[in-house]
Amino acid sequence: MSKQQSSASLRVITIIAMMFLYAMISFITNLAAPVGKIWGESFTDPAQAERMGMLGNLFNFLAYLIMGIPAGNILSKYGYKKTALAAVVLGFIGIGVQWLSGVAGSFAVYLTGALICGFCVCMLNTVTNPMLNLLGGGGNKGNQLNMIGGTLNSLSGSLTPMLVGAIIGESLAGKTIADVNIMLYMAMAVFAVIFIVLLVTPLAEPAGAGQQVTYERSPWAFRHLTLGVIAIFFYVGVEVGVPATLISYLKPTAGFAAAGFVAGLYWLLMLVGRTIGSLIGAKVSSKTMVTCVATVAILLMAGAMFLGDSVQVAMPTNWAFEMQSMPIAAMLIILVGLCTSVMWGCVFNMATEGLGKYTAKASGIFMMMVVGGGIVPFVQSMIAAHNCLLSYIVPIIGVAYILFYALIGSKNVNKDIKVD
Repeated sequence: MSKQQSSASLRVITIIAMMFLYAMISFITNLAAPVGKIWGESFTDPAQAERMGMLGNLFNFLAYLIMGIPAGNILSKYGYKKTALAAVVLGFIGIGVQWLSGVAGSFAVYLTGALICGFCVCMLNTVTNPMLNLLGGGGNKGNQLNMIGGTLNSLSGSLTPMLVGAIIGESLAGKTIADVNIMLYMAMAVFAVIFIVLLVTPLAEPAGAGQQVTYERSPWAFRHLTLGVIAIFFYVGVEVGVPATLISYLKPTAGFAAAGFVAGLYWLLMLVGRTIGSLIGAKVSSKTMVTCVATVAILLMAGAMFLGDSVQVAMPTNWAFEMQSMPIAAMLIILVGLCTSVMWGCVFNMATEGLGKYTAKASGIFMMMVVGGGIVPFVQSMIAAHNCLLSYIVPIIGVAYILFYALIGSKNVNKDIKVD
């Protein structure tokens, strides 16, 4: 095999490894909301149950605020492979601690496990996003690879709430985290396999990874990065809060299993959207893509708030795809998944474009603001405790900022800074 063929093969192996990590990010993240709702049922007051049910999700994302910048520094110092291996170990430990919380019957232990899992997914995100962007050569093609990874991410994400709902059944009454142990065992098994694969796979490290780099300026000096990390704060909050609140909206009338399945359709539509995005990503700019989908997302959520349950539509609510009457608001809300599907890759691509050697550190800063995935849904849950549909004003505000970023904030006005 020629040196050129060997290099191409190594590139393909590296891309595949990053894709599997992308899928685990979604699995672990989307496990937090339904499992948190199981814990929330142990609180008798409905409003408190709603807030506490989202607390595990908050802790999962709080880890980004703590670990974001350190993750970027670890990536810069030790390279992509060692950072990924360390992240997988943390994921295994975090899931193990959550399993122990069921044995101990301790909500505090569960929150500790959620925090450790948050450290894991933060580090994995720090690795996968810039790695795929660099492997694709940056620009639209780099964004295209992130879209493909996002497709696997969405597939994993759509299956998680559906599986939890199928395992739990129609009611959460009397259920504990031990009832979803099979999901935790699956996660630990996958982490163990991925660790072995990563350990024996010679990942293609980007030039300069794991080497000492001199930085003349702070990554914060780039305006489009600074505004981009704010955009990602809102985006992750929207991505998580929209389907999580949908479960709360549907649960009283449709039951937990049906509500979880319908919420899973949101992630399934994200898979569809990311598949389409991956096909057109090399031809359509990130700015154009986000401008279009953000506008549609705002209209869909506003329509859901306005129409509510005034109209009923038939929707699948179980694995047999049996149809059940649901409020039109539910259909409009899951359609938002088509819009949010492409936002992550596009915003990351716009925020890190042209950063050169600052990319690794910028990725850490970027990950820090993913804490929005815990804070924004928690704020939304406080409104949802009184009116679920009214709470969608929170993600509408978030998407409005993302639209501003695509139109105005994403322009690189700091091209005078040396990046090589």
